[in-house]
Amino acid sequence: MQKFYIIFLFLLISGIAVAQKTKKDTLKTEEITVVKSYTPKISDAFKLKTNPSIKNEDFLKKEKVNYKINSVPVASTFTPSKGKVKGLKREPKEKLFNSYITAGFGNYTTPLFEAFINTADRRYYDFGLFLKHQSSIDGIENTLLNSNYSDTKIESYYQQYERSLNYKVTAGVQQQIINYYGLPSNTTFDPTVIDAINEKQIYKTINIGGNLALEHSFLKNVDAKIQNFSDDYKSNEIRATIKPKIELPIATETLSNDFLVDLITGKFKQNYTNTNNIKYSFFNAGFNPNLVVLRKNLSINLGAKLYYSSNLETKETSFFAYPKVTASYKIAEDNLILNGGITGDLIQNSYQNFETENSFVSPTLTILQTDEQYNAFFGVKGKLNNNLSFNTSVSYNSQKNKPLFVQNPTQTDGTIQVTNAYQAGNSFQVIYDDIKTLNFLAEITTEVSKEFLFTANISYSNFSTTNQQEAWNLPTIKASATANYKHNNWFVNANLFYRGETKDYVMPYNNSTGIIVNNKSYLDLNLHGGYIFSNRLTAFAKINNALGEKYHQFINYQVQGFQILAGITYKFNL
Repeated sequence: MQKFYIIFLFLLISGIAVAQKTKKDTLKTEEITVVKSYTPKISDAFKLKTNPSIKNEDFLKKEKVNYKINSVPVASTFTPSKGKVKGLKREPKEKLFNSYITAGFGNYTTPLFEAFINTADRRYYDFGLFLKHQSSIDGIENTLLNSNYSDTKIESYYQQYERSLNYKVTAGVQQQIINYYGLPSNTTFDPTVIDAINEKQIYKTINIGGNLALEHSFLKNVDAKIQNFSDDYKSNEIRATIKPKIELPIATETLSNDFLVDLITGKFKQNYTNTNNIKYSFFNAGFNPNLVVLRKNLSINLGAKLYYSSNLETKETSFFAYPKVTASYKIAEDNLILNGGITGDLIQNSYQNFETENSFVSPTLTILQTDEQYNAFFGVKGKLNNNLSFNTSVSYNSQKNKPLFVQNPTQTDGTIQVTNAYQAGNSFQVIYDDIKTLNFLAEITTEVSKEFLFTANISYSNFSTTNQQEAWNLPTIKASATANYKHNNWFVNANLFYRGETKDYVMPYNNSTGIIVNNKSYLDLNLHGGYIFSNRLTAFAKINNALGEKYHQFINYQVQGFQILAGITYKFNL
């Protein structure tokens, strides 16, 4: 065995020696020369990343601190609770009702009843019915004729909601009873003449209308209305109007186009001297394009009003064109705004409109159109602070055939009986004149607190007439002030009105010339207050003419003195 190991070792050494002899070295020594042009470069600047070493070892030494805690057991009964989110306290939401009934009673034997009944489904329909009656049985002191009045009105509507359109139908009736009680105070009337006068006048109105509103259409809406107005002297007036509105997009703006079709026809059975009747009929077709341009602080309204008008009684036709250009510019946001423009319009007068302004007109009027050739205005409005705002303006307009109320000449000296009640110097006619008016207006509004709001305005007008001596029954100065106060369940509203002196032209009996009579200025204070017992029940009181002034709104027509009326309002849902 030992010999075997010796032989194996000998063979291994011999093999290694042979291998060393057979392997040759192929690596040769060579010289390689690299030639390249020298291009100098400046390397980018860089920060040193090495930190400076601090050799002062004392700087790193910290003072050794020994802590020692003395534990003392403490008895505690506190049990911590989990945190909860704190909610904001909100005021209770006021409950709204869609119906109410109001009833009251006042001096001069004045009952008041008013009600609004509503039922609706917001998604499908809405129906409402409104009723109101107010009258005064006891007359004004020292009047020879009855001076009571009555006003009864019923209005209703039904509105239907559809996916692409909504439509609304309206209907209403109204009856007003007044009396021609304003006899001239400088005339002594015989009792037989007074007994023969039937001073009552009754105005009746019936109207039917509708509205159609379309979605996703250039035809946005259409308003239509037909109305009949009549009185106790067999006067009758019918008026029908249709007002479509079309909107067309132009680039980023919208061109609004309002159209008008207006037909009015009426008849008075007699003129003031009881001879011939009076007829009138007008047809008007109007077009009002209007483009609103908005640019940051500037707003410009570019428009015009065009009319074709025909007097169907005289067979005369006319064309009218008016500007409608207005602009406003914000100098300092809402704190200072300049506005101005020039407009004009064709005004179709009517018997009903005149009666609304003056209930004591005679049923013998001449009905014409008023041509407002232009109305140029400029104004400044803004805020002095968060609670105080103002508005001032100056305007100048020119109107052809502007209506004026003038007292009818009397047909009695107090001993002669009249055929109709309005012929005793106690009614008014309408005359027309070309008038230019310069007007100044100033208004201020202040919100003293959330509970108190105050507004006041004053207007001054200077009238330049063409044919008449004065602008009859038009005041030069008008002013008003309004204050609203509410605290908890109490509320008070105060309205103060001032109207300056006016002038009228009075024609004495059997006289060819008249005299100018001044109607004194007056101040009228009205108060309205109450207490809210609950969201359903409210008690209120109204005081009209609180100063008790016995002023005349028109010549010989004294108003009621101090008036007070109290009542309750109850709200509910059907």
